[in-house]
Amino acid sequence: MSGMKHFMIRYTRASGTQEEWHRAIAGFIDEIDRNPALKGKILYRCMKTRDGEDYFHLAAAADENAVKALQSQEFFKRYTERTRQVAGGAVTVTPLEIIAETSG
Repeated sequence: MSGMKHFMIRYTRASGTQEEWHRAIAGFIDEIDRNPALKGKILYRCMKTRDGEDYFHLAAAADENAVKALQSQEFFKRYTERTRQVAGGAVTVTPLEIIAETSG
C-alpha cells in the first residue's frame, strides 16, 4: 500500500517492571485490535533488545485518516503518556519510508 504511513518509536525503559510494561503494551495492541475504526488499518509491533531495556515500536497506518483516528482515541492518549513516563521522558518518534521489501 503506497499510502501507508510508517513510524518507529524508540526509548529505553527507565521505570516500572518489565512484566508490568509488557502487559501495558499488550493491552494497547488489544485496544487497537478491538476498535472497529482501527481494526485492519493500524499494524503495531513492539520489540526490545534481548538483554537490555531498549524498546522499538513499529507502527504502520493505512493512511493519514487511520493515524488521526488512532490519535483521537482516549486509550492512545493514556498509552502515549505512560510511554513517556516509562521512558523517563526520552521518546523518539521517527517517520519511516519503505525503500524495498520482500513480497511476503
